[in-house]
Amino acid sequence: MNRAQAADRHTTDHVSFGEYAVLGRNVTFGHNVTIGHHVVIYDDTVIGDNVTIQDHAVIGKQPTKAKHSILKQTSALPPAVIGDGCIIGTSSIVYAGTKLERDVFVADLATIRERVAIGSGTIIGRGASVENDCTVGARCKLETNCYITAYSVLGDYVFIAPCVVTSNDNYMGRTKERFAKMKGVTVKNGGRIGAGAITLPGIVIEEDGTVGAGSVVTRDVISRELVAGIPARKFRNVPEEQLLENQ
Repeated sequence: MNRAQAADRHTTDHVSFGEYAVLGRNVTFGHNVTIGHHVVIYDDTVIGDNVTIQDHAVIGKQPTKAKHSILKQTSALPPAVIGDGCIIGTSSIVYAGTKLERDVFVADLATIRERVAIGSGTIIGRGASVENDCTVGARCKLETNCYITAYSVLGDYVFIAPCVVTSNDNYMGRTKERFAKMKGVTVKNGGRIGAGAITLPGIVIEEDGTVGAGSVVTRDVISRELVAGIPARKFRNVPEEQLLENQ
């Protein structure tokens, strides 16, 4: 669909369309929306005011599964909702059933899977991946190429550095027992994970808990505690001036 066809299908004076935008049925646009070239927006997607969706982004995609996947086929998910003031970068994908609150920034090449909630003002970095069924709070920073595994919960003001890897399956794909025990990472308000760190499944990082770069986290991190190493152990307390309450 070219720009003229898109404008005919979705009549509005408040949306700017790039060339060859592909729009599904019943897409809802707010005011002052900019749609880049070759963007694909699926049926019933809701887009708020002052939103920018850059070239080649895909919004509202329904999930699919591999032929031999152990995951069950699910019915169609509700539409994606993109809140006011969001910016969606080039070639990013936001799946159906996901909601971005206002002023979320999604950088180029990022992927946000189905049934994810992202709080207001959060930044999803370039190439970052947020898997299905995650909750991310407000004013978080998930930096370049980090991986947030399915079933994770991040509070507000959480910092995830580049190339952090989280995990949710202690059985590494073997035995049916794992299905009842899959659990992602929980990072409570103000928690931070340094560059290249790895967390084992089910790890809880309490408020203002901090993980040093390159660490492997095998047990929960206490509030206001800085851990580092392989395996990660307490290094010191988080300095007072770094605590969330003092920012």
